[in-house]
Parts: sequence; structure tokens; C-alpha cells
Amino acid sequence: MSPLFSRKKSTDDSVEKKFDTAFSRSRSRFKEGLLKLFGRQIRIDEAFLEEIEAFLYESDLGASVTEKLVARLERESRSRDLQSIEEVQAVIEEEFKALFDSERTAMKLEGHRPAVVLVVGVNGAGKTTSIGKLAHFYVQQGKTVLIIAGDTYRAAAVEQLEVWARRSGSDIVMDTAAKNPSGLIFDGIQRGISKGYDIIIIDTAGRLHNKSHLMDELGKIVKVIRKHIPDAPHESLLVLDGTVGQNGLVQAREFHQAAPLTGLIISKLDGTAKGGIVIAVRESMDIPVKFVGLGEGIDDLQPFDPALYVQALFRDYEDR
Repeated sequence: MSPLFSRKKSTDDSVEKKFDTAFSRSRSRFKEGLLKLFGRQIRIDEAFLEEIEAFLYESDLGASVTEKLVARLERESRSRDLQSIEEVQAVIEEEFKALFDSERTAMKLEGHRPAVVLVVGVNGAGKTTSIGKLAHFYVQQGKTVLIIAGDTYRAAAVEQLEVWARRSGSDIVMDTAAKNPSGLIFDGIQRGISKGYDIIIIDTAGRLHNKSHLMDELGKIVKVIRKHIPDAPHESLLVLDGTVGQNGLVQAREFHQAAPLTGLIISKLDGTAKGGIVIAVRESMDIPVKFVGLGEGIDDLQPFDPALYVQALFRDYEDR
């Protein structure tokens, strides 16, 4: 087993429990689905492979991951006699681990002051909430954080972000009457530089990925940021709603064209049985998952841990 997936003694048990709880529905769906299809005793033949291919695809793993898993099961069946659904599940778990073997989950903010994080995503994905929780995460690490409320199209979004700024202990640049997000962001970055903040988090309009003029505006925002800090943004994160499944991949590709993404925040994973979307996104695009939303609390946005993710999909917390 790769050292990446060895159980580290330093792992916070409360974080491990959060992963387990958030992915419990996905774990149950996966286990129960396999048992319903095949029972505990199996025979790997063409009919079995066809059935499990359909099941894996319906589990929001995507075509590429599904093909890899089916090919692996076919190879394993030739080299050893797989007779139980537990053995099949173990093979799938091993393949999942291999997919994350070189995952780059860490945020690349060191060496930058201020470090600039641009956050994008469609309305309803959990973007505003994720920004507030992200700010809290860094404030808890002793960082000074400035939020720029660049979603100037929705006064409600600005007000909501103001609440999150207070809750997280961060500061905010906002103007509910502003109509030009680029101008507000320009002023906000100036303030962030002059006041010596460690991190600037920039919210953007919840633009629909199929609205070309809004995507063009996102490109303008990136240009504004670089007038102040040429190598910024240092992270460009897309917030994806974990409950939408494969539709999230369409959003990711469109946003990536407008502002090259460095990472993903996958929200609302505690409210879905589609936990396989994390695998699908990782495999279909070379964009790492940086944070995952594991609950509604302010501490429930957690750095993505591939080891805990794979464990949570297959093994109950009490069994580890």
C-alpha cells in the first residue's frame, strides 16, 4: 500500500469521523447496490462485467473510471478466483487509491503575501458558504484574511458574505450599490496589499457556465488582479455542488476555459449518495480537489484527504 494511504497517527479522529459521516450515504448505496445485484457469492463472467459496468456508471463514477475498474476486475479474475462481493469491493478500493496516488491537495499559498484565492461557481453551489468557511479555516491558523465581495449582481450575496465574514473573524470589502465587480476588486486588492493581509479571498458572481458574457467578465477580473499582483491569483477554486453528479463536470470544463482552475471545492457531500463524483472529477480533469464540504457547521469545510475519502466510501468508522 502506498504510504499516502497508510493510517497516520496524527490524523485528527474528529476529521476522520466527519469524512465517515459525510460519505455514509454513498457508502451504503455502494455496498447495498452491489449486494442487491450479485449477492455475496459471485462468478465473474461477461454478464457480471456488464452488470457491474452499468452499476458503477450509475454511481456517478464516470465513463473513464468505470472502464478502468471493469478492466481491473477482468484482469484480477484471470489471475485469481474472485468469489465474493467483498473481494470485488477490495479490488475497487485498491483502484480508487491508485487514482489518488499523486494527488496535489495542498493549497499553494506559501511565499505569497498577500496570497490571492479566486472563488468561482454557479448560484446555488454553496459558493458563499464555502468562502466563509474557507476564511474561518485560515483565521484558525492565525492568518489575517480579507474577503472581497465581488458578486455585485446580488445584494443578498453580499449581505450573506458579510455575515460569514463576522462569523469567521475575517474582514470584508463590500458595496451593495456597486455595479462594477472589477472596480470593487481593484480597490479591495489595494487595501489588502496596503494593510498587509496574509490572504485575500475574492468572491465572484454566481455566473452560469453557459452565459458567455459573464465568463468573459471573469477573464477581466483575472486581468485586474494581475495589475496589482502579476502572479495572482495563486489559487483559482471552483465550488461544485456534490449533489449534482456528472453535471458538475460540464461546469468545471467551462470555468476552466475562462479562468484556469487550480483546484476544486466540492460542497454538500453530506447530503448526497453521489460521493463518487469526487473520483469522476479527479479522473476526467487534471484538477485536484482541495476542500470538501462535509456538513453545515463552520468547521465542516475540510482539506481533502484522499486516504480518508477512500476509507469512508468502503469502511465504517467503527471497523477501522
